[in-house]
Amino acid sequence: MIETNTQTTNATLCFIINNENILLINKKRGFGEGKINGPGGKVKQTESIITGAIRETFEETGIQPKNLLKKAILDFYFGNTKSPKWKVHVFTSSKYVGELIETEEARGEWIKIDEIPYDLMWEDDKYWLPKILSGELLKGTFWFSADMKKLISHKLEHVTGFDY
Repeated sequence: MIETNTQTTNATLCFIINNENILLINKKRGFGEGKINGPGGKVKQTESIITGAIRETFEETGIQPKNLLKKAILDFYFGNTKSPKWKVHVFTSSKYVGELIETEEARGEWIKIDEIPYDLMWEDDKYWLPKILSGELLKGTFWFSADMKKLISHKLEHVTGFDY
């Protein structure tokens, strides 16, 4: 049976790049707790996607990204739903201000890009993160089991840009 009353939540991920390093966080609470990921989270209804990405990154790390570049839009379905549960707008940035701090939400760490621990991340990350880090722009769709533990299927499409 397909669930029809699912509301899609806009969210962000922001990967800060510093030379050969990438800022990743260990999520301490909330959705994705215990997983390694980029900083990010839900976009408030009163803010733009980019403003949400900047706010969430700062709240989780103490770092404020500058000159964000949109690299992907990813739709995530959990179980048999008609609409995606999450629409995640993925950004990178190589300019930022602030110092990395541990917060109540996350513990950040600079990791060498060629040592990203995909086995500690969401199962889908290994399919799209290397592509955006090499400069590709993507739209992706990922279907997970209802309990969010198993990636069932995915589709990636290369794009030339976004209508923010």
